[in-house]
Amino acid sequence: MPPSSPFGETPQRRRPPGMTDVARLAGVSQKTVSRVVNNERYVSDDVREKVLRAARELGFRPNTAARALITGRFRRIGVVSLGTALYGPASLQVAMERATRSAGVSVMVANTLEGQPGAIAEAVEWLLQQGVDAIVISEPIDEDEPVEIDTEVPIYSLGQARGVPEAQNLLTGEFNRIAGREAAEHLLDLGHARVWHVAGPEKWYAARERAQGWRDAHEARGIEPPPMLQGDWSPASGYRAGLQLVRDPDVTAVACANDDMAIGLVRAFTEAGRSVPERVSVTGFDDIPAAAYLTPPLTTIRQRFEADAIRALGTILRRLPGASTDAPEPDPPAPATGPSLVVRASTAPSPSRLKEEPGKDAR
Repeated sequence: MPPSSPFGETPQRRRPPGMTDVARLAGVSQKTVSRVVNNERYVSDDVREKVLRAARELGFRPNTAARALITGRFRRIGVVSLGTALYGPASLQVAMERATRSAGVSVMVANTLEGQPGAIAEAVEWLLQQGVDAIVISEPIDEDEPVEIDTEVPIYSLGQARGVPEAQNLLTGEFNRIAGREAAEHLLDLGHARVWHVAGPEKWYAARERAQGWRDAHEARGIEPPPMLQGDWSPASGYRAGLQLVRDPDVTAVACANDDMAIGLVRAFTEAGRSVPERVSVTGFDDIPAAAYLTPPLTTIRQRFEADAIRALGTILRRLPGASTDAPEPDPPAPATGPSLVVRASTAPSPSRLKEEPGKDAR
């Protein structure tokens, strides 16, 4: 017997609306509703909107578990992400969620802790238990051991990851290395003899690649790069690096591996009376929303998180068994050039060049 309510009445269980109810209200076939629910092709925009309007009116929600039993597909992507509020990883995760939602696919996130042994493998195993069609390792770091998971569910990475084949790295092309080189070259082109570098944590592949790009820029010109300083992505670590660098009068240009460290570095130089950019030029990486409004506005590398996420998701959906060729594409299409340098007021010609060219404005 159904339980009684506190008011002495027996509650009536209301059957949740199904696809038949949506089809009846929309005046279409159940097959058409199924196509709309599964985001399939061959449904006109008018009919799709009619079905979606009926679904909203009835409060219809697709039964993901039942659909998975029938189709063998969950229409759900698992994402392994570092449990961090850092701008880059957080922005990429948000962009991935938006891209999946617009494609009619859901996303399930498993957060890990940096430095925890086996954290990625544990996160992958948990996602498999929840039911996903594919897994993406976002912002991978080097755990010293390759990711070894025996599963038929495809595993991809957004950047280099131990144990993930290069063909399943969805952000190939060494974009971090290229962008790191571009930032250093910008400073060398301004006449700075050498460019110092504040790197991110050593275990992060992205930090290693950006540092390698910085080295490449020097080596291509036959210049020995100065010693590298290690940071941890935080403004505090950039500030500590700045306190070391202000002691060296030869330092006139610093490329930081992210904007937050650049902010801390600028603070240290400003406090020491070495103004930016008149005496020291500084670049960042990421182009956080505040970068354009700092004093001075920060020259940095702009990343295209939304375009990266859409491109990665499109690749995954095309490779799934029985997938439609109608995978999502960026709108407008994502530029093929990847990250790009945004020049602002934190960089200027080196002080030595200004002495050689009297009257030239440092900005």
